Amino acid sequence: MGITSALVLYAVIWFMTFLIVIPIRLKTQGDMGKVVPGTHAGSPEVHNLKRKAWITTGVSAVLWAIIAGIIVSGVITVRDLDGWMFNRMGPPSGQ
Repeated sequence: MGITSALVLYAVIWFMTFLIVIPIRLKTQGDMGKVVPGTHAGSPEVHNLKRKAWITTGVSAVLWAIIAGIIVSGVITVRDLDGWMFNRMGPPSGQ
């Protein structure tokens, strides 16, 4: 895996994890009972975005290490995934 591939993999994992973490413990204006005129009651009152970004960074680093380790070690290859799901690639060229 090249450096660019590793960075792209980390970015994808980070953003997917961030989208999962954002709604956790979100307090809306409707929950707090203080709806600002002109806004929706579902708008966040307390979002703790900086803390959630740090949590996302840590979780993503662990997930990236596991997934990158699997890719680099060759335990699971693209050919394995194709064989389990689609079977379009055919047998390896050496066989």
